[in-house]
Amino acid sequence: MIRVRKTKQQRRTERDQAMLRYTKQRQRNLLAKPGVHRFILVLDHMKAGFNVAKIFRSAEAFGAHEIQLVNIGPFDPAPGKGAFKKVPARFFDSFDQSYRDLSERGYRIVRLEGGGKQLLTDFIMPKRTAFVLGHEEWGHSFERNDYPEITSVAIPQFGEVESLNVSVAASIVMYEYVRQQGSGASGSIHDEWPAHD
Repeated sequence: MIRVRKTKQQRRTERDQAMLRYTKQRQRNLLAKPGVHRFILVLDHMKAGFNVAKIFRSAEAFGAHEIQLVNIGPFDPAPGKGAFKKVPARFFDSFDQSYRDLSERGYRIVRLEGGGKQLLTDFIMPKRTAFVLGHEEWGHSFERNDYPEITSVAIPQFGEVESLNVSVAASIVMYEYVRQQGSGASGSIHDEWPAHD
């Protein structure tokens, strides 16, 4: 199939439409309700492109409590199939702000890291777990030594490729959390939490 190159005007129109979708869904996001699980995803300085919306889509499917976006600008929510307006989003300028928020709320913070010594499948996840996913090319915006209490885990891999797409990695982490914690459908996870947080 021969691909026709878009004109500058067509690209500008598509960009404007994406911005309109983002603005509209971000306003609707204010009404989003937490999912059945207590895990939180922290998207640390990711590119504001395709992966962010895809992660929202998977987070909605797995019942995420919320997603924290650290220094991520507007993105086209269309690949998320409406999930951006359904999963609560919180926006932070720096990872330290997100870290303090999660610490105050009693979350165990877990950094997903390729080549880590502790495997995700061997890590026992508490209900209040926050998973930090870094930039697609440069990784996390912080040094591991600056936050020694953050646990680093790796997804077991057996091939020669040393990394996974970040949206795929996020889905694997959420699946493992749900596998360990159960479906959450009974409502028992919510019983120990105040309604206002």
